[in-house]
Amino acid sequence: MDGNGRWAKRKHLPRVMGHRQGVEAVRKLVRSVEGMGIECLTLYAFSSENWKRPEEEVDDLMNLMRKFIKSDLPEFIANDVRLKIIGDWQGLAPDIVEMLEDALDQTSKGKNTLAVALNYGSQDEIVRAAKSAAAAGEITTESLEANLDTADLPPLDLLIRTSGEVRLSNFLLWQCAYAEMSFVDVLWPDFTPEHLQAELDNFAIRERRFGGR
Repeated sequence: MDGNGRWAKRKHLPRVMGHRQGVEAVRKLVRSVEGMGIECLTLYAFSSENWKRPEEEVDDLMNLMRKFIKSDLPEFIANDVRLKIIGDWQGLAPDIVEMLEDALDQTSKGKNTLAVALNYGSQDEIVRAAKSAAAAGEITTESLEANLDTADLPPLDLLIRTSGEVRLSNFLLWQCAYAEMSFVDVLWPDFTPEHLQAELDNFAIRERRFGGR
């Protein structure tokens, strides 16, 4: 979900306003996916590299996270959404960890999954999975996959990056092996459910060969 800062800059607003508008884009998107046939929607909310940003911006992002969890949890429960967190989220502030644990518990029976990557870096995820697999026996494709943060999620079909940047930025590197990818020249706060539907329509006509002919 890239482009919050640039969105704010173009409108001569502080960066936090871009992040707030980005949260609104998340809400609209999550509310729209029912009926689109999406089994799991994964959002890259805060990377392990984002700690390098100015302290004030990080604090703003953490406060937005707190507000989002408090305000949207009842809606997740009402709409049968299971919340899943990937990344080293237990390294976040204690009050956020407590809020997330409560949200995970209250939504655990949901049929549709919203996975949120928090304090997430794919290289770190792969290293952690390799260590766990090695400790349990040997490292194979199957044993490593079984120890990834996404082990209980369906295979990744489509990855969308907004803002026009053409890179993965340490997101789901293992899972992207045969995923389709789309790099959209739209800043995240301007990304709408209509944009998502257009990407799904494009995905539907792609020919996926998974290395075969």
